[in-house]
Amino acid sequence: MEDINEKDYLIEAKTEYTIDALIQKILDGEKQYDLSKIVSAYELADRYHSGQKRESGEPYITHPLAVAYILLELGMDTDTICSALLHDVVEDTDCSLEYLHKQFGTDVAMLVNGVTKLKKVEIFTKDEQKAENIRKILLAMSEDIRVIIIKLADRLHNMRTLNFCREEKRRIIAHETMNIYAPIAHRLGIRSIKDELEDLSFYYLDPYAYAEIDKQMKLRKDGRDQLVEEIKERIRERLSQDFDPVPQIEGRVKSNYGIYKKVYRDGKEIDQIYDRYAVRIIVNTVTECYNVLGIIHDMFKPIPNRFKDYISTPKPNMYQSLHTTVIGRQGIPFEVQIRTWEMHRTAEYGIAAHWKYKEGVKGSSKDDNRLAWIRQIIESQQESNDVEEIVRAIKNDLAPEDVFAFTPKGDMITLPMGSTVIDFAYAIHTQVGHRMCGAKADKKMVSYDYQIKTGEIIEILTTNVEGHGPSRSWLNMCKTNEAKSKIRSWFKKERREENIFEGRNALEREFRRNMIKVPEEELEDFLKLDMRRHNCETLDDFFAAIGYGGVQLSKVMQRLKAEYNKKYGEKVTAEINEDIKPQRTKNSSGVIVDGIDDCVIKFAQCCNPLPGDEIIGFITRGHGISIHKCDCVNYQTQKDKPDSAPRWVHVKWAATKENNGYFKTTLDIIAVDRIGLLADVSSALAMINIYIHESASRELKNGNAILSVTLSVAGMEQLNSVIAKIKKIKNVISVERSGK
Repeated sequence: MEDINEKDYLIEAKTEYTIDALIQKILDGEKQYDLSKIVSAYELADRYHSGQKRESGEPYITHPLAVAYILLELGMDTDTICSALLHDVVEDTDCSLEYLHKQFGTDVAMLVNGVTKLKKVEIFTKDEQKAENIRKILLAMSEDIRVIIIKLADRLHNMRTLNFCREEKRRIIAHETMNIYAPIAHRLGIRSIKDELEDLSFYYLDPYAYAEIDKQMKLRKDGRDQLVEEIKERIRERLSQDFDPVPQIEGRVKSNYGIYKKVYRDGKEIDQIYDRYAVRIIVNTVTECYNVLGIIHDMFKPIPNRFKDYISTPKPNMYQSLHTTVIGRQGIPFEVQIRTWEMHRTAEYGIAAHWKYKEGVKGSSKDDNRLAWIRQIIESQQESNDVEEIVRAIKNDLAPEDVFAFTPKGDMITLPMGSTVIDFAYAIHTQVGHRMCGAKADKKMVSYDYQIKTGEIIEILTTNVEGHGPSRSWLNMCKTNEAKSKIRSWFKKERREENIFEGRNALEREFRRNMIKVPEEELEDFLKLDMRRHNCETLDDFFAAIGYGGVQLSKVMQRLKAEYNKKYGEKVTAEINEDIKPQRTKNSSGVIVDGIDDCVIKFAQCCNPLPGDEIIGFITRGHGISIHKCDCVNYQTQKDKPDSAPRWVHVKWAATKENNGYFKTTLDIIAVDRIGLLADVSSALAMINIYIHESASRELKNGNAILSVTLSVAGMEQLNSVIAKIKKIKNVISVERSGK
């Protein structure tokens, strides 16, 4: 492939953004604006941004002017245009929010505050700061949707000029745009911004794929343009027999990113993409939409299962249109979209169309319902400081691909692609989800992880058995953030004692893995910072949050380990592995130590190494050599420290199995609780001659049970066979090697 020439593929801003151009844009339009207020906002922004430059070297004021210009094209109101001009003065200058409120009123001050990033807070990490900024935008847009429309215009201009940033920053911004801002633009129905954001992000994230698709489309350009014009002329000639005047007919070509998704994700050839070419017909009434559809199907051969009626069942972003794919004379498939003028305005501008063509949007109950998804994301992410989780929630819940399924009563439920019957149940009602005990798809029983398909009738079976509730395993099965949030909330409220127990055990287990030994009386003080971050007043609150999933230990352990090393100092290294009980088997242990003869060998209980694992040895003080797995957390955190690095030695398993003997290991088995479960496990192990040292079981309140079985195995190969055998037992959900 030819080298990419940045100038050939970069999408640049073509308009020179000045206050004169902005004023002329206002005068050329039909909508009335308070021009003096807009000019005053510009003058204030120009004064405060004086001397500031963008990465391109241009005066900074060109950026807010560009944002205001984009919003004018969307037809936004006077206060939105003023807020666009002023959107960076509070964040980047010494201008105060109070001053803006005094000069321009409540709405402008509120909008500027909504798009202003939070100042650095002491207790926040970089990711937590980012999470809070995203949450702030979502909260502000739930109060006034104009906040996010300004933010989208801001991001669009930044993406248009991203070539002036360093490469590393380009990829970070492009990735954030693709994952957060493009999905939001889609959900708001602002197609003009969504398509450009995706194409620009695509260019910076995968420039070679962008160039290849662009090249392929340019090679087909002449033929494509001719084909679309011939189709348009043929349709125009036919419609002229029934319509006067003839409806507007437009040609459309799919965006580069849209083609990329079809080619690279779905594995299709460019020529196999049915909607690569499209003709759009715009009429005056809904009745005319269906009349035109009949004419199109009479003129061309429709492709089966390629008709979609988004008029009777609109998309969640308010999009309405008829879509049908037909085959032309040349045998080339193309898509026909049929819509009214009002549908067309909504398709292009989404919720912004309300400002472009109507007044008095604020306070509309219809719009409040359309924006309910914002509040759902906010509510579900109140306790999370994990930016990855928040981004994942936005991406999953706002994904362009949706499925449409129906309840037995005919109510339509819209969910993201990949959603399961669990998501469907919680979308109906919280209690339906909590009491679900089974599901049917088109009258056939399906599993909890069954992914819903468009058009299916889903029946949720429920139970009134007291104490019944969701399973923790559902969190790994469902897709929507709404369902996960409701499941976590149930465990938080209904299973507090169980959560405290599970959370304390999980924390103790991680502490042992990381060789953290904090005295009980000092534990609360040691955890106080993380308790504050997760709004936990007591230790039990913190344990409970771990238990129901509100706190992810994998996210906090690195900081806790660092804090422990800082607070307890040399004591950590000096006492490493001192609590490990030595297994005095000398060289009969089956481990060969480089350069050391006749030494005591013991196996670290933090990782329980078995023959077959990659291992490393640590010279303890007075207790021989402790054997760890190479992926053991203790080895990974201690290996490079100056005081402990010399004490790590190379070890390996002996080649002969003659004296290796057997090794103890513990398996944690989670299964649906039933009579005879323990007997079935014991019988299965006896059949393959596995000796059980001890076992313990505990009932979980969600109807499951956990069995901890300590047994002897010869190595990893045998252990894997044992795990596979146990997994085949009826009602067994999972089998994991314990870290104890």
